[in-house]
Amino acid sequence: MKPERALIAARAAANHCAQLVRTAPGADQLLPLLERSAERFARVLAPALAPLMGGGRVPTVKAQAARTADLSDLLMFSPDLAANSLLESNAAGGTAPLLVTIDAAAILRMVDRTFGGRGEAPSPLPDAFPGSAELMVRRVEGVVASHLAAALTPGTGATVKPIRRDSSLVALEPFAPGAALAIVELDVHEPGGDTWLLTLALPLAALPTLFGGAPRSARVVPGEPADPAARPFGAVPLTLTAVLVDMTMPMAVAAALEPGMIVPVAVARQVPLQIAGLTIATGTVGAADDRVALQITAAF
Repeated sequence: MKPERALIAARAAANHCAQLVRTAPGADQLLPLLERSAERFARVLAPALAPLMGGGRVPTVKAQAARTADLSDLLMFSPDLAANSLLESNAAGGTAPLLVTIDAAAILRMVDRTFGGRGEAPSPLPDAFPGSAELMVRRVEGVVASHLAAALTPGTGATVKPIRRDSSLVALEPFAPGAALAIVELDVHEPGGDTWLLTLALPLAALPTLFGGAPRSARVVPGEPADPAARPFGAVPLTLTAVLVDMTMPMAVAAALEPGMIVPVAVARQVPLQIAGLTIATGTVGAADDRVALQITAAF
């Protein structure tokens, strides 16, 4: 059938602007966000690990450049014994799985310090973590999870919680086989001691979920950043906590505590100053005007 006349469009074709039709950001755009988040995480993780370093010494934590790999690459270089924890972030766009891996020797050195040692790991390493090391893994896992949420998605209220853990990455099965991953490693240098790796990995497909689906540089931020010293923020009361002692005690000993008993404690040289569990500064304990005082030595 042939029309009698040429067809004419009823209305002009839509011509959308680039901002409306832009595609979802790729890994090359979101990997820098992961890298900057790892740098923030490194700053808050260093003082949080101080109570585990012996004498409250603050380690040096530095984030490496983010990179891509697949699960087979991660499994190939994974040791037989390591602290592997699968976490989950309830980001604004949904939930995102996060894998955190820490060297077994680092965990065993922390255990040695807890029992008064100099922070030495056995050589060769055991085939499995002893019970004391399993408890230390849970403790470190809690420290990592509590500080990771604020570093990855600050100001969103997102949380990170542990899902499961295993000393074998193969047995943990954190991601689907062949999954493409985004990986960032953090070098942790113990004061006067060894350097070990904390590896953070998550599927590339989870990056948009974790970071809200778009680079933060593309978001519109109205006005200037608020001044925390100006009204009304400057008058908001905040509860600060100085963690003088962080110690472990067997349940049997804790259950037997009675008035008059003397419990020996060791106050850390670098005392963490915290707000809602987040370390904002460290300092040394002293006296001022006949009162116990804290002299700030580092602020974060």
